[in-house]
Amino acid sequence: MAKATNKARILALLKRNARISAQEIADRLNITVEKANSIIKELETEGTVRGYTALISPEQETGTRAIIEVQIQPERDAGFDNIAQRICKFDEVVSAYLVSGRYDLHLEVVGNSLQDVAHFVASKLSTQPGVKSCATLFLLKKYKESGIEMDKEEGHERLKISM
Repeated sequence: MAKATNKARILALLKRNARISAQEIADRLNITVEKANSIIKELETEGTVRGYTALISPEQETGTRAIIEVQIQPERDAGFDNIAQRICKFDEVVSAYLVSGRYDLHLEVVGNSLQDVAHFVASKLSTQPGVKSCATLFLLKKYKESGIEMDKEEGHERLKISM
């Protein structure tokens, strides 16, 4: 039971700050650095942790971001998976989710300009077999991403331990 608890705690710490050191994780969780490193390696090996990323200040980001909602015709025996995987191969697509509601896929795309995003939708996305319709929403301002408020200074906070 303690192993799963440490895994969950380490995941929470890494999710909040992917650059946190194994030493700091060990200090916060009252475990050895070797144990922290071992758990992190296990999380990476088993595919729970797929990668690490940096959240960039909106003022420093380049390009135009848009949310595109896509309505697709599911394929027999494959559902939405084949079409979604094909769409994910485009460099412009940075995130893709199957969602409930009027649209089936929720994409986040990036282009150099509004025209680049519009060109991607018109020439690449909407022409894909199975794509029925698209709605494009351009992102105007980012307030929060991955649990981090963009206009707020981040402070160091220890994890609360409850038993």
